[in-house]
Amino acid sequence: MSHVAEQLPLDRVVIRFAGDSGDGMQLTGDRFTAETASFGNDIATLPNFPAEIRAPQGTLPGVSSFQLHFANFDIVTPGDVPDVLVAMNPAALKANLRDLPRGGVIIVDTADFTKRNLAKIGWAHNPLEDGSLSNYSVHALDLTGLATGAVSQFDLTRKDASRTKNMFALGLLSWLYSRPTEGTLSFLSEKFAKKPTIRDANIAAFKAGYAYGETTEAFEVRYHVAPAPMKKGRYRQISGNLATAYGLITGAQKAGLQLFLGSYPITPASDILHELSRRKDLGVMTFQAEDEIAGVGSAIGASFAGALGVTTTSGPGMALKGEAIGLAVMTELPLVIVNVQRSGPSTGMPTKTEQADLMQALYGRNGEAPVPVLAAKSAADCFDTAIEACRIAVTYRTPVIMLSDGYLANGAEPWRLPDLSAIPAIEPGFATAVNATDDAGKDAFHPYERDPETLARAWAVPGTPGLEHRIGGIEKAARTGNVSYDPDNHEYMTRTRQAKIDGIVRDIPDIAVEDPSGSARVLVLGWGSTFGPITAAARRVRLSGRAVATAHLRHLNPMPANLGEVLRAYDKVVVPEMNLGQLATILQARYLVEISSYSRVRGLPISLSELEVDLIAEIDALQEEN
Repeated sequence: MSHVAEQLPLDRVVIRFAGDSGDGMQLTGDRFTAETASFGNDIATLPNFPAEIRAPQGTLPGVSSFQLHFANFDIVTPGDVPDVLVAMNPAALKANLRDLPRGGVIIVDTADFTKRNLAKIGWAHNPLEDGSLSNYSVHALDLTGLATGAVSQFDLTRKDASRTKNMFALGLLSWLYSRPTEGTLSFLSEKFAKKPTIRDANIAAFKAGYAYGETTEAFEVRYHVAPAPMKKGRYRQISGNLATAYGLITGAQKAGLQLFLGSYPITPASDILHELSRRKDLGVMTFQAEDEIAGVGSAIGASFAGALGVTTTSGPGMALKGEAIGLAVMTELPLVIVNVQRSGPSTGMPTKTEQADLMQALYGRNGEAPVPVLAAKSAADCFDTAIEACRIAVTYRTPVIMLSDGYLANGAEPWRLPDLSAIPAIEPGFATAVNATDDAGKDAFHPYERDPETLARAWAVPGTPGLEHRIGGIEKAARTGNVSYDPDNHEYMTRTRQAKIDGIVRDIPDIAVEDPSGSARVLVLGWGSTFGPITAAARRVRLSGRAVATAHLRHLNPMPANLGEVLRAYDKVVVPEMNLGQLATILQARYLVEISSYSRVRGLPISLSELEVDLIAEIDALQEEN
């Protein structure tokens, strides 16, 4: 017989699902997110999983987690700390307990709390029995046993039966937070359509978890988070990698070019390759190369042939692609390089996020090899930033580096489907006729004749009659493109290539400052995924009665024309970054303005709560000085 739990309204909730890397926590979190998005809440997620393919079971390095922040208002981060921790084993509890505030809710599977498993993670006593969790609201349930019992009618091995515990937990949480269930039931039916027994068992476990919430007296309250107000339109849940893939497809189609991806799989960028490989229906051609160098080389070759060449990677792959990017600078061909940054150096922490490749993007090539650099600020913004990268690459005949990071790549948020017809066309402007005369006075094609406004060179598709030409990595003579070792020509071409990139500043918007009071003396300037923590922290600072201004950079090379003026308008400029101050160093050197670097390099997004406290201290200290 079911009991009637009181339904308590909430504005926001942060839930973290945590378990062994084989417990299906990413799937559980993703399904809870999908139902929450369909319900109409604003969402932000933070998947966090081990780099090892399969760490030893029940160990701390093997813990995988998925954090979801959902609310009835606009949110910009996945939350600093969870309100609810769902822990599927002792290791998951120990690895995440320090993040849970006092009074937080713990839903824990008791099945694996044996002496052996406790000893494996260094616990001499069972925290579920020794009172050490007295500061939390603990629901200790045998989720594995309950799930196994729910699927006993199916002919499953003990191991397969226990694997349904994540669906039991999902059902329970769906009841507890009043989530829809139809989408998950449809998902399970489709995912396991070819394995009817597994399908039916997972559905049974999910329904049993939901029913358990209705019938047990362990939960006296269930919660309801109302939908968030949003602009009218159609929405879908999207990750940064998926948005990047869609942006690249859109950019190529707006230019009327075939999209060619030459890439090598690397965490956390591989999902872009996976998605684009599925889009042959949209004319996308993908090539999974044998290494990073082959990937970028094939993309340059595709651009030479008249397609839009793209390559995707992370920091270690960028190091390998450096020489080839220089080749694209010299040949002045469109190329989009997507760097989904991760923690380094070397192999570093492959599944953790970081922003430490900015200097590499700006300067990590031999010779004077200027390249435009853009950075996306959110998962959904990866779509718009990818289109902008395509536009600049095609319009200015240059490689463009787009920076994302692991947090954006794997995190998800609602995305309002754009009106594709409203996105401006990109004109490739292929050369179709001769554009010069040779020394003998005959008509000729000079591949390095330039558009006087953009300084982009002429781009001719090989095979166009009369436009035969050669290009390569050796220095080019101005206009003709012939091999040249002339010192004055090298100086001229070097300065021209730089002037072409510098000139893009005319074609990008000024940086916009958000300062509601108009009286702020402190400016917080961000780039990339620091947008979320900065925005959220600034909201809290303003609620405290203090004034603070914020601004965000998408274009990192060239930077907006008014940036120097904006920096000089404030008494203090704070630049939060997930590195040791790379943008702060660049701004201080370029604009001769003192910059306060706020650095965090933990493999996690910057904490909005810590940033809030530190900004309040900065503002108050500045006030006391006067």
